[in-house]
Amino acid sequence: QENTELWHRCFVSDVPIYFVPLTCICAGGSCGAGDGPNGVPKLMDLLDEPVPGVGTYEDFNTIDWVREKSKDRDRHREIATKSKESVLALMKSISDAFSGWLLMLLVGLMSGALAGGIDISAHWMTDLKEGVCLNGFWFNHEHCCWNSNETTFQERDKCPNWKSWAELIVGTNDGPFAYIMNYLMYVCWALLFSFLAVSLVRAFAPYACGSGIPEIKTILSGFIIRGYLGKWTLVIKTITLVLAVSSGLSLGKEGPLVHVACCCANILCHLFTKYRRNEAKRREVLSAAAAVGVSVAFGAPIGGVLFSLEEVSYYFPLKTLWRSFFAALVAAFTLRSINPFGNSRLVLFYVEFHSPWHLLELIPFVLLGIFGGIWGAFFIRANIAWCRRRKTTRLGHYPVLEVLVVTAVTALLAFPNSYTRMSTSELISELFNDCGLLDSSQLCNYANVSVTKSSSNALPDRPAGQDVYTAMWQLSLALVFKMLITVVTFGMKVPSGLFIPSMLAYYHHDWVIFRGWCSPGADCITPGLYAMVGAAACLGGVTRMTVSLVVIMFELTGGLEYIVPLMAATMTSKWVADALGREGIYEAHIRLNGYPFLEPKEEFSHKTLAMDVMRPRRSDPPLSVITQDGMSVEDVESLIAETSYSGFPVVVSHESQRLVGFVQRRDLVISIENARQRQEGVVSASRIFFTEYTPPQPPNSPPPLKLRGIMDLSPFTVTDHTAMDIVVDIFRKLGLRQCLVTHNGRLLGIITKKDILKHMAQMANRDPDSILFN
Repeated sequence: QENTELWHRCFVSDVPIYFVPLTCICAGGSCGAGDGPNGVPKLMDLLDEPVPGVGTYEDFNTIDWVREKSKDRDRHREIATKSKESVLALMKSISDAFSGWLLMLLVGLMSGALAGGIDISAHWMTDLKEGVCLNGFWFNHEHCCWNSNETTFQERDKCPNWKSWAELIVGTNDGPFAYIMNYLMYVCWALLFSFLAVSLVRAFAPYACGSGIPEIKTILSGFIIRGYLGKWTLVIKTITLVLAVSSGLSLGKEGPLVHVACCCANILCHLFTKYRRNEAKRREVLSAAAAVGVSVAFGAPIGGVLFSLEEVSYYFPLKTLWRSFFAALVAAFTLRSINPFGNSRLVLFYVEFHSPWHLLELIPFVLLGIFGGIWGAFFIRANIAWCRRRKTTRLGHYPVLEVLVVTAVTALLAFPNSYTRMSTSELISELFNDCGLLDSSQLCNYANVSVTKSSSNALPDRPAGQDVYTAMWQLSLALVFKMLITVVTFGMKVPSGLFIPSMLAYYHHDWVIFRGWCSPGADCITPGLYAMVGAAACLGGVTRMTVSLVVIMFELTGGLEYIVPLMAATMTSKWVADALGREGIYEAHIRLNGYPFLEPKEEFSHKTLAMDVMRPRRSDPPLSVITQDGMSVEDVESLIAETSYSGFPVVVSHESQRLVGFVQRRDLVISIENARQRQEGVVSASRIFFTEYTPPQPPNSPPPLKLRGIMDLSPFTVTDHTAMDIVVDIFRKLGLRQCLVTHNGRLLGIITKKDILKHMAQMANRDPDSILFN
């Protein structure tokens, strides 16, 4: 027979070459989509052409860092090879190399412009709660009074062009009725702003709530949260951040600005193919975007780069460091060009200190660090307890009502105290700045005594006036109020960053311990410096930042000589907070939400083996596997339908359990669906092969599918006696999503990142079921 002759012709030295017979048969005539001549089926290889969707990931799953980096190396190798063939290919190679820097430029420009718009809008809407400008409602209080010729030094905040709501409604700003009217309008505007913020978040972009940094840390570690960095999230986050800050809630815009910058980077990544198609490359851009967010939030480009490196990034190669620096520079330049505060600075509370500090002052600096550490540990525990209560009780079912109640309480308690009524940035600016002859603040109201006239703006040594003591009481009440209300506010369904708690120190130079360096008429200590160190200590206690926080505060003050006090307070704060609890606020929220984040700072000290963690356990059903050549399409589809696993090991046979490779669930589903749509004859009885050579099929059988191309031929494996601390290090440093466990080459089980996190939670006496995602 003809078929037999062809078979004999395709034998070489009595060794059958399986892929040749089908080629020989097809060469003899035209082959259809199903069978060839005499009913012999044609072999299907789905990877002759790229299949859309293969190599991508489902929502709430972890990426395979090793596979993504391998794909990028292959892509780069191909471009480098082609660049030697023609001038056009060389130009494409140069364009590919330059695309990363162009993307950083665009991210910096877009983030800086949005940050400038947010600052200007928030400043205007905050002042709108107290009054309106008659020259134009779009002017805030300061801009409204800039051109007024009737503003006096004593009443610099009052000008005819700016009218309070009481003046507009009842015609006067004096008396109890006017005070009540201003009070009522302040509360009403605050409620309106917060209601709009929570309603927009709930209706259009639920991911726009909160700080965003815990989720960004998780995303940068390789987790997929689709829509979290999308277009709608960016639009709603930008709008509602302005509304939330303007409502007077005890929150900041620093964390949300990091989220906004990462949204910009994610959207712009879609303009460049190599970032759009590779999740690992995209995360390098997001790491740089996190630096951009801090750069525009604090006006600290270098601090932003260190923040990304120290706090949020999981994978931070040297190339990302350079690009982060460039993007932060562009963003800071853009914000400076916009000049949102009119002071030629990047932030409202930029200060400059020139007075030296004294060695003995290290004692109060360390005490501030101790306070900051205790406060940070208290804040984390209280906030997580409140957020857990929100999740597990009916309180979480009414986010709008919760936001309105907290806003009403905040506004009612904040208005009577001038230090809680003003915005967070204005409060920090007032506390950070030193008193001068031109200051009209209550904190600078010292008694008038006969002093020698000085040409400088320095304030000579004078006793404190009555307003200073009043201000101290108000600040003490503001501190307690902010501490308590921030616990409830952080985590609500509005964009919210952490408020930086600030402290103020005032002095009396007649004390014995000060006589060594305090000379009459000279500055003894700098109260603004104590406020800055206290703020750094409290923020360090909450977030556990160290190097990046010191650099951020240094860039705010511009004083090299204050690095040592900042370092002392920040380090002490971290030590104290770590002694009371190992997690920072962002790690605590990651654990609360059940995200699969392997904390690099957490040590694994337990003596367990891979066999103790792998699945299946002794009481579990056998491991679900796919054989390399013994299963049909129907068998594989049944296995997919009956399980929820993200992938399956491929073995030689059920009996031998010899490992061949690993295939992802999503790739299997997409490949089979694609074959059914594009190829006639593929039915449930079609055989699936993961082998290199496909054996001949019986006559009249449906065409087989060759899926070897979607299989990982080199999955990471460990033996069953590998120590778990080594396994944990492998997962952390390589970014694995799963690891196979073998014994003498025979497959025993599998360990996923979720299994490791559950095991670590169990070892730490926590609920292992709190880990929700893989």
